[in-house]
Amino acid sequence: MSGKALKEKLVKGDRVYGTFFQHAVCPAVVDFLPPGALDFVIVTAEHNALDVADFLPVRYALNAKGIACLARTHSRDPDDVSKVCDSFDGVVVPYVEEVEHAKALAAAAVYRPLKGRALRRVLDKGEWPSAAAKEYVTGVRCADTVFIPMIESPAGVENLDAICAIPGVHAVFVGPNDLTTAMGIPNEYDHKDLVAVLKKIIDTADRHHVAAGCWFGRTDQALRTIRQGARLVVYSNDSSMMKDAMALAFGELRKG
Repeated sequence: MSGKALKEKLVKGDRVYGTFFQHAVCPAVVDFLPPGALDFVIVTAEHNALDVADFLPVRYALNAKGIACLARTHSRDPDDVSKVCDSFDGVVVPYVEEVEHAKALAAAAVYRPLKGRALRRVLDKGEWPSAAAKEYVTGVRCADTVFIPMIESPAGVENLDAICAIPGVHAVFVGPNDLTTAMGIPNEYDHKDLVAVLKKIIDTADRHHVAAGCWFGRTDQALRTIRQGARLVVYSNDSSMMKDAMALAFGELRKG
């Protein structure tokens, strides 16, 4: 699935399934992915010593298999968002909570290469430099770009209605570690308050025809959120799934 196909599924209202690649930078790993399992992969350099450029070989291998490849940035800077979107199918931006900042991030993704006063006129007044410029930006350069802000704080939840109304927001994605910590219930992923907040996020996003979802490393938690209506399903990551598979297999083997 290319970025175009992923974006079309999100816009159409379909549910999409993906995971994180946090350590896998060798493109050969893509050959071992089960057919039909993934619609997309998010490569991430946020919590490791890698750079998103290290994942470019994996990006091309995923695309060859029909799997979209998004990149999560480490920074929350619009210029970094534009840079990522020039090389990947889309971008996932951490800790987005203020509406004006979200607008700037979305514009950096879906209105490339406009900047400065020209971009401000588009955002404020809908005035493009020309019809040709509008067609190039929206129909060619950024036509298949996917933009996903992460909601990881109570402030982000409070502003979610306005964030989902921003042109170019195709999905919102909850980071449960940051969100539960900010809520005062760190890593309590089964806490009733988190479950309630996720339902609020999903319903708010759905009113804007925007997909929503939350990362989970357990299938029962992911399934619970799917039953709440989540359409963006992001399960576990490369290293955690390898750890889980090895723990299960060798746990059984060592029992004899």
